[in-house]
Order: sequence, then structure tokens, then C-alpha cells
Amino acid sequence: MRFEAGAEEEFEAACELLVDRLVRWAGEQGLPVDGFMAEAALDYRHRATADGRLGLWEPRHVEEVLLFWLPQAVTELPGEEHGDAPGTLRTLLCYLHAAQLADPRGPALQDSLAVVDTVAEQYPEAMADRTRWGLAKFWAMTAAEQGVDVMDGTALQRFAERAQRGEVVYDEQALDAIMKRRVTGCALSDAARAEPQLPVVLPPVGELRRRTEASTIVAQLRGLAEWAGCGGRAVTAAGRLRMADARGLVEVLGTGDKAEGVRSSADLPRLGLLVEWAKKARLVRVVKGRLYAVAKARPVLADPLQLWLRAFDACFGLRQALIGARSGWHVESMLFNVYEDVLEDVLNTLYSLPYPMPWPRLRDSVHLGYRAGFQLDGGSDIAHRMWFEHADRDLRTVLDTLVDLGAIERDRGMADPVFLDVDLSDVGDDLPADMPPELAELLGVAGAAADPAAQERVRARREELTAGPVELIRLTQLGTWAVRRRLLAVGRDAPLVGELAHASAAGLLGVLADDYDPDAARVELAGWISAHGEQDTALLQLVEAVRSMPFRVRAQAMLAVLLAALPDGEGERLLRRLRGSARLAPLALSELAHRELLSPEDMIDAEHLLVLAESLLQLVELAGGRDGAEEALRAQGFEARDAVTAALDSAHPDRAGLEELRQLAARALGTRLGRARKG
Repeated sequence: MRFEAGAEEEFEAACELLVDRLVRWAGEQGLPVDGFMAEAALDYRHRATADGRLGLWEPRHVEEVLLFWLPQAVTELPGEEHGDAPGTLRTLLCYLHAAQLADPRGPALQDSLAVVDTVAEQYPEAMADRTRWGLAKFWAMTAAEQGVDVMDGTALQRFAERAQRGEVVYDEQALDAIMKRRVTGCALSDAARAEPQLPVVLPPVGELRRRTEASTIVAQLRGLAEWAGCGGRAVTAAGRLRMADARGLVEVLGTGDKAEGVRSSADLPRLGLLVEWAKKARLVRVVKGRLYAVAKARPVLADPLQLWLRAFDACFGLRQALIGARSGWHVESMLFNVYEDVLEDVLNTLYSLPYPMPWPRLRDSVHLGYRAGFQLDGGSDIAHRMWFEHADRDLRTVLDTLVDLGAIERDRGMADPVFLDVDLSDVGDDLPADMPPELAELLGVAGAAADPAAQERVRARREELTAGPVELIRLTQLGTWAVRRRLLAVGRDAPLVGELAHASAAGLLGVLADDYDPDAARVELAGWISAHGEQDTALLQLVEAVRSMPFRVRAQAMLAVLLAALPDGEGERLLRRLRGSARLAPLALSELAHRELLSPEDMIDAEHLLVLAESLLQLVELAGGRDGAEEALRAQGFEARDAVTAALDSAHPDRAGLEELRQLAARALGTRLGRARKG
């Protein structure tokens, strides 16, 4: 239910299979469905969202697909019958739940259907709004409205030539809006797929709140707001604290600023930062020459966890206060121009890492961003080095602030080997020939880019990482909690160990198979079993979820992750018991063979047939349904005919699947095949 951004063939095969099964199911249920609209909806979820989870539909996804994606991507020519997109989306959501494919971390089905009904009222107007159309749709619709047969390539080419000569009347305002959306990268099709994050473990909220109570920054921000109060404090015409007040605050808040001999509060950097921080966190504000505490912030000030979170989020607005030029004699570093993006990238990079990030690796990854975003070819190596050092000092200032807040922590030690650069002699010809040089350098394989300077940087970094202890950086649990909230807010997947404790058995196994590493899967499964009573009872529910999964490939993946997540030895024992199950024997035998726990000599003929039938049924799914399966069978020729004939003689429990396989093989191979024997 999720595919990497570049795995287009795999996604298209899965999409074809899913839509084929959806249309069949909808017909049985008497529900409306338009296969093309269903495919477009799944296409949106795969191509235009950060996480790409086909089984999770939050309200934002319903709104985007109906009001923006379909109006942009789907062309409905004049005179054509319009597809029922809202009705199709309702049916798709119902099917995902019925087929146990819905992500358990998403909304309840009834809540999702209610959102569809609400958004559906705006759908016709959105489809008619030309400013929401894609460029290809705009010109196709313009041509069709002027009597051009857009299915006639020659006629369409003549229309395009007339348009280029300025002989075609069109909606200039709508075209301007479409082009602006394309140029600014605001089109949904421009959405970048984010890398999936590993599951994280977090303590209870009460423990997080207790940790914030020890934060000096939290205490100082609260103290500043209390000092300002409802009556406010006078500030200078420039909005700064008066010097007498500033001196007192330095003592009250314990900022550590040197106030002696200072004539302006602007020269008290720590206090100045706190004031700006409190403003960005919406705790205080300046109105008519006075600094007031924000009345609506009182509940936040009373809750240390919410106050800490406000302070964390406000860090993204502290560019000027942290690294801005202090006078006309100073200039900002490269970091200043890309501050928010770099801060976001650094925090997301640190998130869910199993090992602390060594400073040299973090520093150089940020440098690559500078090289990609700034024109650095015109200066000397010495100048470049100075620019990078300036940006590094500013980045350290930002990291110091995050340490003070309690979002990250730093230590010294040897870098874990996972951060060492790749030895090119071990890679051989496995590197893609068209790998971008920046990516090659980031992965430590700069030799692939044939760039001597990049190779030297990789060599120097490896020497720095292996010469001795280096600075190690990682998120604290508070920092992990806060970054996770930001990831979820922009639609990224950020699994949390323990969040599936009350999911259905099928939902649990599906997420574990799609998103969890083996260690996290073991912890999550143990928690789920503990929350569902006796272990034997819980295992029965999990096995039943595998048995009832209608998709053979997914059922195999669910069984595999269940076995891998069980404690040592339990998975193999369960698998051997399932070998005798009439319904699960094909999956169990396939898994035993895959794990080399059962050799071909150890299986009887009937079991060989079960494994053969199972492999063919999974082949049909992996090929993308009917058309893809027929092509795959046709490519195998006589071997496929013999294999299908043998499979039809097996005792495989999926009789409907075998009958479909028989029909597919008959069409693909042009031969009659006997029906599957009765089970």
C-alpha cells in the first residue's frame, strides 16, 4: 500500500489490480464506481502527497483530490458523461476498509465518508474552475470547445499551430493562473515524496511535561511574560527595552548578559534573544510603545509542555535574532538566506536516527545544500572556505540554542560505522551511471562523479571521522516529540511505537509489513499482544487476519512480518503448525521454503502443488491484474500452460483465484484448460 516515488511500474501494477478488484466488489455491492476516477485518486495519493500511503485518507486528502487534483488532471470533454468522483471516492474508502487495506492510523470510515459528502458540494464548481486546470487540460478543453476533435492527432496539431500564431481565442486570465502555479511549483504534481521515517519510542506525555519543567528557557520565557504583565512595560521608540528595565531583567531571568557599561539593551544579546523569542512564540507583543503579555497565552504559560512546544516552533522565526547582522559592518552568512529550510532539514535528518549524527557528516550535508543553492564557482577556494566557516559558526549558534532549549543534545565519541563513506572498491558497478554528483558526494561515493574536489572532501571527511572522537548530535525525546508533530502536520509518515496497540489485527500486520524495521516491529507486536489478552487468543486473531486477507501477496507479507516479530523460535513453531492448515498451508509452505526451513525433498506431491498454485496466484497480483498476468503467462508459453494445469489440480483453498487463473491462461495461451478440481 505504499511505493517509492521511482517505483512506477510496481505502483501501476498494484493500482491496476486494486481498481480491478474495486470495480468487481462495487458491482457486487451495488455501489457507484468509475474505474478511471478511482485510478486518478490512487494516482494522487502516490504522486502528489509526501507519504504516498494509498490506504490512509485524512480530510486534507479528500479535499485535495476532489477540489484540486481531479480538476487539474481529469479532462471531461463537452458532451461526455461526467464521472462520479465523490461517489467513486466513497466506494473506494468503503472497499479499503472492507478489504482490510485501510491504514488503522487514519480516520474512522464514517468520519471519512462525512468529509466526502461535505466536499462533494464544492466539486462541480471546482471542476469548472479553469484556473485549477492543468496546462494540457486547458488546451484540450479550449480546442474541444472550438469544435476540434481532440482525438484526431492531425486536427489537434493544426490547432496547436494556430495557437502559436496567436489565432486562437482563449481565457488569458485562466492561463496566467495556470502558468503561475507551474512556475512557482505550487501544483500538486510538484509535491516531493519525503523519505519514510523509522518508528520512534516516546515516553508518556506526563514524563515529557516533567522534563520541560527543568528547562531554563521555559522558565525565562514565562518570567518575561509575567514581568510584562497585563499592564505592560514601556519600551523605546525602536521597540527595545529601556536600559533600567533591561538591567533588572538580566538579574531576574539570569540571562548571564554583562550589563555594566552597556548603554542600550540591544547590546544584551541573551536578553534580546529572549524578548524576540517571546514575541515569535506569541507570549508578548508591543502595542503603542508598551510590551504586554498576550492574554490568550495564559493557558500556554500554565502548561510547561505547551510552552516548550511554542518555544520550539518559534525557533523557525528567530533567523534575525540568532544570525542576523548586528551592524552595517557585518554581513549574513549563506545560512541566513536558507535558515528555515536548513533548520527543518537538520531536524528531520536527526529524527529517528538509531545513532547520533557526527558533526562532520551533518556539516558536510548542509554544505552540499549550499553548493546546490548558491553560485560558488566565481570565488577562490579561500573565499569559499571563509563562506562555509561563516555559515558553520551560524549553524553552531542555532544548535547551541536548541541545546539550551532541550531539543537536541551533544556529546563526544567515535562515529558509528554507518556514517563512514563508502569504499568505492567495494561498490564496483552497482552505482547508477547517472547519479547526481551531489548525491554521490552525500553518500560518500564521490568517485562516481569524477570530481577531484568532491573526492578530496570525501577523503578528508572520512579521515576526520576515523581519527578520533568527534562531536555527536542527536534529538532529545522532547525534540523527537516536537519534530514528529511537525512531520505529521505536513502529511509525512512518522510511526510511533505503541500507536497500533488498539488497531485491528490486519491493520497492525499491514503497517508492520509496510513501515516498521524488525526491532520496532517486535516491540509493537509485543505491545499489541499484551493489549489483547492472552497470547494464544491474540495469535489466533493475527493468524485469522492473514487467512482472511483477499490479496495473496499482502497475506504473505503479513505472515512474514508476524513470524519475524515473534520471540525467538515462536515464529518457526507457528509456521510449522500452519503447514497443516487447509486455508493457510500454501502461505506457510511458501514461507518455510523461502526461509530454507523446508527443502523440496521434505514436501509431499500435494504440498508441491500448493506451493506452485500459490506462486502463480501471487504472480497474477504482482503482474497488475488481468492484462499484466496474461502478458506474463504468454511470455512463459508451454511452461506456463503446464504449470497452470498442475496448479488447477491442487487443493489450494482459493478456488475463485484458481478459476480466474484458468481463464487468464486460456486467453493468454489460446488453449482450453480444464476447470480447477473441486476443493
